[in-house]
Amino acid sequence: MAEARIYVPAKSAMQSGRAGTHEWVLEFAPAERKRHDPLMGWISSGDTRQQLRLSFPTREEAEAHARRLGLDFTVQAPQQRTIKPKAYADNFKYDRVRG
Repeated sequence: MAEARIYVPAKSAMQSGRAGTHEWVLEFAPAERKRHDPLMGWISSGDTRQQLRLSFPTREEAEAHARRLGLDFTVQAPQQRTIKPKAYADNFKYDRVRG
């Protein structure tokens, strides 16, 4: 039976906003090892499911799709973002340690 992973992708290091981090993604686990092609030097695999990334608006829809396909799946819960409120004036407060 095929395995899959369901998760919410984190934002990349190149983006400042959180676009694209609200959908749930279903990815298939590799079914076979990748191998080195001695002639071309490429790394390849015969597993075409590794190329698929299915997006869903909710976790429940992703889980329902995996069940419909008969997949064993694991769900990785997204990490919650912690926001530390800070006023602009805090940048100019006197710090006794630094003087």
